[in-house]
Amino acid sequence: MAESTSTSKPLDSNNDNGDKIAPVNVHLPRISIQFCTQCRWMLRAAYFAQELLSTFGTDLGEVALVPKTGGVFRVTIWHGTMIDGVITTQESILWDRKRDGGFPEVKALKSLVRNVIAPNRDLGHTDRALKKEHGEQKEVKKEEKEESKDKAACEDCQ
Repeated sequence: MAESTSTSKPLDSNNDNGDKIAPVNVHLPRISIQFCTQCRWMLRAAYFAQELLSTFGTDLGEVALVPKTGGVFRVTIWHGTMIDGVITTQESILWDRKRDGGFPEVKALKSLVRNVIAPNRDLGHTDRALKKEHGEQKEVKKEEKEESKDKAACEDCQ
C-alpha cells in the first residue's frame, strides 16, 4: 500500500491578512463571531451563536466561531446583494466591542441580524422588548430635557 502525503493548508496560513480572505465554500448569509481566547469569551460567543441559530434557523447559511486574541469581540455578517443584476457579497460589522462599547444584548444582536437578512420579519417578543426599551429611553430623555429647562429657568430667575 502506497503512502500519500497531504500538503493541504488552511486558506490563510501564508497570509498575515487572513481575515480578508473568504473561505472557498461559504454559505450565505454567514455570521462570524470573533472572540478573545485570552479573555475567555468563548462561552459568550457560543451562546450568541446558539441564540442566532435558534431564532433564524435555515435562514442563516452558517455561523462561525473565530478564536482571536487582544480583547476582540466582533460580530460580522456576509450576505449577498443584487447590484446591477449581479450578485455580490457584502460584509457588515454588526457589533464590535471596542467600537460599540461592551457586548450586545441578545435581542439587539438578533434585531441587527434581522435587519440585514429579513427586514420585514417579526421577531415577536424581541421586537416588543426593543420597542418598550426605545419608548422608555425617549421618556427619560424627555424628562431630562424638562428638568434641564426647569433648572435653566431657575438659574435665569436668580
